[in-house]
Amino acid sequence: MLTSIISFGVILAFALVIFCVIKWWNLPLTGVTPVPLFTFIAILFTSGLDVGLIMFPLAFDYPLYADTVAEPAYAFTNPLALEFGFWGFLIWAFYFLTTFYFCAIEPRVGFFKIPVVKLLNNIVIITTCAFTGALFLIYMPYYIAEVGDGETILPVFYLICFLVILIAAFSSTDLKFVKVLSVSSTILFLLLILYMFLNAGMSLGDLAATSSNIGGYFANIHKFIIPLTEYHEFYLFWWFAWSIMIGQFVSRFVGGLKTWQLLAALLVFPSIPLVLWFSVLYFYHLNGIGTAGLPNWAMTIVGIVFVINSFDSLIRLYTDNLNLTTERFGTVSYVLANAIGLFVLTLLFQSQWLQIQWVGTVVIVIYLLALAYMFFVKREKLSNLDGNPVTAAE
Repeated sequence: MLTSIISFGVILAFALVIFCVIKWWNLPLTGVTPVPLFTFIAILFTSGLDVGLIMFPLAFDYPLYADTVAEPAYAFTNPLALEFGFWGFLIWAFYFLTTFYFCAIEPRVGFFKIPVVKLLNNIVIITTCAFTGALFLIYMPYYIAEVGDGETILPVFYLICFLVILIAAFSSTDLKFVKVLSVSSTILFLLLILYMFLNAGMSLGDLAATSSNIGGYFANIHKFIIPLTEYHEFYLFWWFAWSIMIGQFVSRFVGGLKTWQLLAALLVFPSIPLVLWFSVLYFYHLNGIGTAGLPNWAMTIVGIVFVINSFDSLIRLYTDNLNLTTERFGTVSYVLANAIGLFVLTLLFQSQWLQIQWVGTVVIVIYLLALAYMFFVKREKLSNLDGNPVTAAE
């Protein structure tokens, strides 16, 4: 059942991407607080990815993809191509679709201003935010193996998780913090790639040879559209769960890109650091290079920064949507309420009481409801979609 739901959702999303790009190819898109392209990409990259990017590939994904006896569905290409297919390029089209929608269409139709939809959307945002915290909490022992036995979630890890959420809640109090943190963490991630490259003793030739395995993704790109396995299905639900809220948040920062430029930017720019990161880690995997000590700590620190980035963007989004602002409640109450509430939800995800597949399913339902609303209720609003929609709406 879940496989059918996510397959339908992915095919629907890609069909909508193709439709929007063909119909509104040169439509200029500008958000309410436009920023330069690099800042926009940094905000998108750090908001749209989380700690799984740091923690999953080397410890879990590469060994899984390499074991084609246990998972024959992965035998058609190499582990690096599979990892890139799960995280890069084509699936960023989901974020293009929602960013385009919130720049060009939502200001005209106001679907997400409908009270029930607004409530449902913000429940999705809050629960997905907590899922990020749960991933961080669950996998922290594996990366800070120097603390504990490498498997058990000790009290200190709960404390670290809560402090991370607390810092993110404070960061969300001002958009300038969000922007600065996004750019800073992008630079920090690039420095991490450089450090891991040097630590492995890699040469540029090694990097080129290893990254050439990415070609296995582009040669088989069609195979990544629907789920290969339950694990791939989990990834696709995960991306869907994020798609609406990331589009809603980053659309405010679009700085005059045309539709085709926005699509190109979202497919290409985030994929470049992903190729570098996954290639360096794949070199570690192929050569059995350990990461104990400083490399693990470096990855953990960057993972923590990514979690803070994800949290502060989403906290800012749902508090703005629900008018739960610092101006209304005060900074201290705002920060504590968000931190405590999200930490409790994090514990619910960590205990498996909540599932990201449920959240992804709700997002697919929201897609269908939005389409029906546009077609049956607000169709005339889209008949003259040109110029700067956000400015026009304002």
